[in-house]
Amino acid sequence: MCGRFTVAEPDANAFSFRFGFSYSDFENFDWKPNYNVAPSHEVLVVTEDGERHAEMMRWGLVPFWAKDIKVGFKMINARAETVQTSGAFKNALKRRRCLIIADSFYEWKKTDGTKIPMRIGLKDWELFAFAGLWESWTNKETGVNLHSCTVITCPPNELVSPIHDRMPVILPKEAEVSWLAPTDDVEAIQSLLVPYNADAMTSYAVSNLVNSVKNSNLELLTAV
Repeated sequence: MCGRFTVAEPDANAFSFRFGFSYSDFENFDWKPNYNVAPSHEVLVVTEDGERHAEMMRWGLVPFWAKDIKVGFKMINARAETVQTSGAFKNALKRRRCLIIADSFYEWKKTDGTKIPMRIGLKDWELFAFAGLWESWTNKETGVNLHSCTVITCPPNELVSPIHDRMPVILPKEAEVSWLAPTDDVEAIQSLLVPYNADAMTSYAVSNLVNSVKNSNLELLTAV
């Protein structure tokens, strides 16, 4: 699974330049880096409806038919192997795909009975996008509308497999356009849900401070 990640970039301009949406989208929310993104946090998401848009969405997809927002805690990830048939995700796969922006993710490696947190990302630590799905849900009691999302996971590549048995789907830049483009060819979309090239990735151990979601500062990115 993917249960924690980072978006350490402090400059909002970097996001609009890299992912092709208007910088003015940031006027709708107060951007700041998050070094320990956890379920239920607001995450930066890119969607497309003829042009690209960015917004903050709650991490943990809440289906439109859900009775309680808490169901989102069970839907922070969608498995690539079953997303096409899952009742919670199959409609979003067809109509509501998105890019979830990050620059690394954390997984815990089991070594001699202990769990060592590892930071994993691209070799140059540049921004990338997880393949994501999003959904719109309305609280029937308050009428408030919520946009939420999930990160799709797949089997690990050679770098991640010694650390964990799953990894998030990181889309190559050239695949981002296809992922966002409207299409009824679900098989073509499904073919994008594969492990990222291990040779282009790197990892290192970080402090146990990352274990607590209360901690979110640059110290979490320091190698130990």
